[in-house]
Amino acid sequence: MQFGIAYLALACTLAASGNNNNNEVSAFSPQTTATRTATGMMTNNAPFVTTQFRTPSTSSSSSLFMSEEPSSTKEEDEISRLKAMAQKLRAEAAALQSDMMEERSNVARIAFEKFDNDSDGNISLAELKSGLQASLKTEISDERVQKLMNKFDVSGDGYLQLEEMVSVDQFRNQLEAFSREEKSLARDASIEAVKEKQKAEKAEERMALLNDKAPTQSDKVLSVLPYLFPLLDSLQFGRFFFMDNADNPVVGLVGLGYAAYRAVPFSGFIAFIALNTLSGNPGLNKLIRFNMQQAIFVDIALFFPGLLTALIGGLGSVVGFQIPEAIQQTGSTAIFGALILLVTYASISSLLGILPDKIPIISSAVGDRMPSIDMFDDEGKFVPRDPKNKDDKKDDETKKD
Repeated sequence: MQFGIAYLALACTLAASGNNNNNEVSAFSPQTTATRTATGMMTNNAPFVTTQFRTPSTSSSSSLFMSEEPSSTKEEDEISRLKAMAQKLRAEAAALQSDMMEERSNVARIAFEKFDNDSDGNISLAELKSGLQASLKTEISDERVQKLMNKFDVSGDGYLQLEEMVSVDQFRNQLEAFSREEKSLARDASIEAVKEKQKAEKAEERMALLNDKAPTQSDKVLSVLPYLFPLLDSLQFGRFFFMDNADNPVVGLVGLGYAAYRAVPFSGFIAFIALNTLSGNPGLNKLIRFNMQQAIFVDIALFFPGLLTALIGGLGSVVGFQIPEAIQQTGSTAIFGALILLVTYASISSLLGILPDKIPIISSAVGDRMPSIDMFDDEGKFVPRDPKNKDDKKDDETKKD
C-alpha cells in the first residue's frame, strides 16, 4: 500500500516537469502500469489511467506571445500598404495637376499668339477686345474689356503678357460673372428705386396732412395777425409813452383799439385759447402756425416783467422803499419798445415768407412744439415726438460734428 502511494507521487512529479511540447504526460505506460488486486498484489496486465497535466503559467504566457506577435506584424504590414497607396495617389494627383497646368499653359499660349496681332509680346486693350469679339462672336463693351484687363493684368502696366494670359473660356466665365454682377446691381437699384418712390408717396401723403409748403401771399399776411395779441397786452407798458404823445392821431387809434379789446370779457384768455387751438390745425400753413405759437409765448413772457415789478413794489412797501417814478417809466417804456422791435422783426420776416425763428429762447421753445412730417405714421396718425429720442438725436449729431 505504501509502495503504491510512493509510486503514484513519483509519477505526478514527472508529469509536472513535462515530458513533451504539449505538456501532456502519462503517469504510466501500458507496459509499466499495474493495479492492486483484491489481495494487495500488483498485476502488470491492468492498464493505468492516463493523466494529463498543464502548467498554467508557462502555457498561458507562451500562448499569449504566440497570438500577439502575428497580429502586430499584420497591423504593420497593413499600415505600410496604406502608406504606399497614399504615396501612389499623391504621385498620380501631382502628375495630373502637372498635365492640367501644362494644358492650360498651352491653351493660354495659343490664345496669346492669336490675340497678339503685332507680335510685340503684349496684348493691348484694343487687341483684347478684338480677340474676344472674334472668339466669342459677340460685341463686348469697352467698360467690360477694361474690367477684364484690370482683373488679369497683375503687373498693372495696362497690357497682358504671356504669364498673365488665360484661356478664352476663362475670359468668357469672367464676362458672365460681370454680367451677373451687373444684373444684381440693377435689380438692387430697381428695388431701391421702388422703395424711394414709396417713401416719396408717403411723404406726399403726410405733406397733405401737414401743410409745410411754401406760404402763399395770403398765408404771409395772415401769419402777421397773431402778433396783435401780445401787442395789445404790451400797451400797458407803453402807457407813459402814450400819455406823452396823446395828441398824436395814431396814438388815439391805438387807444381806441386797446379799449375795445379790454371791453370784451376775458379777452386775453379767449385770444390765448383761439391761437392755441388754431395752431394745432395741420391744414394751416406752417408759417401761420409757427407765428401763432410764438405770439402765445411772447405774451406769456410779458407776464414776468409785471410780476417782477409787483414783487419789488411789495417788498419796497414792507421795508419802506419805493421805486422812483422815473425808473418805472423808463423800465415800462423799454419793455414796450423791445416788444415793438420783436413784433416788427417777426412781421417783416413773415411778410417775406421767412420763418421768424431767431428770437432767443422763445423761438427754440416754439420749434420744439411744432409738429413735423416725421411725427405722422404711414397711416396718417399723429405720433407726438418723444423728448428722449430727440435728445438722443441731438447727442448723436453733436458727436458727429
